[in-house]
Amino acid sequence: MDRLIDGALFENMVKGGAENLYVNKSIVNDLNVFPIPDGDTGDNMFMTIDSGASAPPDGQMSLGGVAARIAHGMLLGARGNSGVILSRIFAGIAAGLADLQDADIKTFGKALQRGSAEAYSAVSVPVEGTILTVFRDAVSYAGERLGDDSTLDSYFMDLISELRNSLQRTPELLDVLKEAGVVDSGGAGLVYIVEGMKNVIDGAEIGGVQTESAGGPKHVNIATFTEDSVLEFGYCTEFLLRLQKSKVDLEKFDIDAFTDLIKSMGDSVVSFRDGSIVKVHVHTMFPGQVLNECQKYGEFLTLKIENMMLQHNETMIENRFEFTVEKPKKKYGVTVVASGQGLKDTFVSLGADVVVDGGQSMNPSSGDFIRAFGEINADTILVFPNNGNVIMAAQQAADMYDKADVRVIPTHTVGEGYSALSMLDTEGKDPDQVAGEAKMYADGVFTGFVSRAGRTTVMDGVSIVDGDYIGFSDDIVYSDSPDKCEAALTLCERLNAADFDVILLLCGADATEEESQRLCSALNSRYGDTEIIMIDGGQPLHDFIIVLE
Repeated sequence: MDRLIDGALFENMVKGGAENLYVNKSIVNDLNVFPIPDGDTGDNMFMTIDSGASAPPDGQMSLGGVAARIAHGMLLGARGNSGVILSRIFAGIAAGLADLQDADIKTFGKALQRGSAEAYSAVSVPVEGTILTVFRDAVSYAGERLGDDSTLDSYFMDLISELRNSLQRTPELLDVLKEAGVVDSGGAGLVYIVEGMKNVIDGAEIGGVQTESAGGPKHVNIATFTEDSVLEFGYCTEFLLRLQKSKVDLEKFDIDAFTDLIKSMGDSVVSFRDGSIVKVHVHTMFPGQVLNECQKYGEFLTLKIENMMLQHNETMIENRFEFTVEKPKKKYGVTVVASGQGLKDTFVSLGADVVVDGGQSMNPSSGDFIRAFGEINADTILVFPNNGNVIMAAQQAADMYDKADVRVIPTHTVGEGYSALSMLDTEGKDPDQVAGEAKMYADGVFTGFVSRAGRTTVMDGVSIVDGDYIGFSDDIVYSDSPDKCEAALTLCERLNAADFDVILLLCGADATEEESQRLCSALNSRYGDTEIIMIDGGQPLHDFIIVLE
């Protein structure tokens, strides 16, 4: 038994890894390289693995079946670059365990090696000194030490030993880590996951930690819907339906006709079949009607109904839907990522069909993108992630979505997304040309940020004081000042703002109206030949975002 791993044990190991990461995710978050409080790697990795660990059972108890279910859940829940890489690791592991009832240590070790290869192949330009390196080093070291006397315990001891050693070496491979005095956060998250898996091997019980998915009601602000409120946007209704042979012929079940039925009762419909399970997401005024109709085909495995007028932490897509007939199909649709009501409204005014709520420190998952794509009835969907840590999740969703040609424009900032979308012209052009031009427009933009510093340090020759405001662009710090407006003005000067035709000033949630007006007036005074556009973006974290076009 000590030399074999089966489906039940593997599932518990993954759950143990998720629980251990949950306990330590704040430590992982704090390993952010940049000196502003935006670390979210721990949260992203936890939500990714938790999506796999909490994936509902599908009746498959073999090792291969369980691994496939967990990997699929992680693919849908993947958030941020480290989360996407983690999901690809487990996808490779699942591929290495396919069709197996159980596995010995050597077979399991080879599956982990396949996970490493899958993760590397998923990244267009793999960077050493990251989670990729840490996992590769560990599975290689543990694999070389496998022998006839090896057990699960000895294998995982070797795995964890080299995970820790490789993690400590990451600053030697990445100068940015060495300068910040931290190890790679994704690699650290992986260490906690594997340590949690080892805890289960050692006999630890699952469920000792209360995670978000493990139980407890989700916090909602019920004050936003009072006795005098009128339901405008309906209910977000999601469920997994197990088709029942007593109710429907599984061979003849038509998922397209089923989806059309759901569309007749609501909007924002996403519906797909995986074996005998049907996943449904719909916004409807009458969830009971939807449930009654769907129960004619099977029984519910999971069920969630939420009043969309309540603002809660897990809302990832904010868009107002009209409950009318399905929108006519068009050639191009647009999905963008943004946070802050002013920014969202601005992108909608520029032509965005769906705004996915997220960005820095709030990375949407691949599943969030797939739901967003389902809102758009278009032949080609253009996606503007507007954050470097969101691009991989968007691309993974694009690869999984088969109802439209999805093109991810790799915008790294809201400035790049704003410029690309404002100049976008799709008339008479094919998708390759449109996507190419959008990328070109994005590449011609410089975006600077002003945020409060989270620690005292020195970066790029600038002395940073905890609590001051720093101005930076492309992760290069240009200014530090106790005054956010002064930090912004120095940043503009260092970025040669006078050489640009337009300065777009996006004012954040923490910038007062007086501060915003003061900065705008100073910019007009200093750059008289440049058009200054000020927008109340309302974005968190960044007091000002300065876009130079």
